[in-house]
Amino acid sequence: MDIIAIGEPLLEFSAVGHEPLDSAGTFTSGFGGDTSNFLVAAARSGARSSYVSRVGADPFGDAFLRLWQAEGIDTTHVRRAEGERTGVYFISRDPARSVFTYYRADSAASRLSPADVPDAAIAAARAVHVSGITQAISLSSCDAAFHAMAVARASGTLVSYDPNYRPQLWPLERARAVVARSIELCDVAFPNIEEGRLLTGIDDPHAVLDWYAARGPRTVVLKLGADGALLWHEGTRSEVKPHPCTPVDSTGAGDAFDGAFMASLVGGATPAEAAHHAAIAGALTTQGHGAVGPIPTRATILASA
Repeated sequence: MDIIAIGEPLLEFSAVGHEPLDSAGTFTSGFGGDTSNFLVAAARSGARSSYVSRVGADPFGDAFLRLWQAEGIDTTHVRRAEGERTGVYFISRDPARSVFTYYRADSAASRLSPADVPDAAIAAARAVHVSGITQAISLSSCDAAFHAMAVARASGTLVSYDPNYRPQLWPLERARAVVARSIELCDVAFPNIEEGRLLTGIDDPHAVLDWYAARGPRTVVLKLGADGALLWHEGTRSEVKPHPCTPVDSTGAGDAFDGAFMASLVGGATPAEAAHHAAIAGALTTQGHGAVGPIPTRATILASA
């Protein structure tokens, strides 16, 4: 397997016509959850991908299994949990911002534990991806994430990590401590500038990049949204130019960036080449609604390069 990710999928219900959630009458369904989005992006960029997660034995869990199977994502390590539920969120979008309301407390995925982590599969994979959201949704899920990273490091498997800080999920001081330790354990880090500033207390993007780089990863990609990204790799820094686009919805763009980057990296690209590939993937993802539908394939990315 090229890439394994561990985390929580969330079914999306999006208000039609930019209606606010308190008055919306019609919703369309879709798929979300940062690590699931990541794997779809990785698979569409050509990586053999696998998911470690738990979903309810419910219609939403069925929908996710159909999605992953359609995308070619291995579900051997996805547990169907009787009596538990798959998490959902509701979203209202307008050109300026998106408003989310989550119903994920005590979801099936929040009950992930180290016992759910397939040590042998991670040891045999080329990379494992972990998210701060996976660490934030419960203590047992946090333990599972750290266990996966420990197994990967002991086996020579690359570890990629996105802090994906969500203030509604955990206190800032706990997040800072967990993220700092996770950066020490990873090979590739994917912070964005907003969370980078919150988690480090530093404003300047280059200084934020330095903070992450000083903690030991070989590669840090600081995502700057419409301004592209900053790349640090083994002591050398460079700018990643943004790909021109007309964004309508940024949901999942950072996850698509991460997945496309790691697929390119394990496929033999240099970090600079992987970052260029990822910047196109992230930009194209913003040109459609929803977290998964607009994620481009490798062929589309190459045609846009």
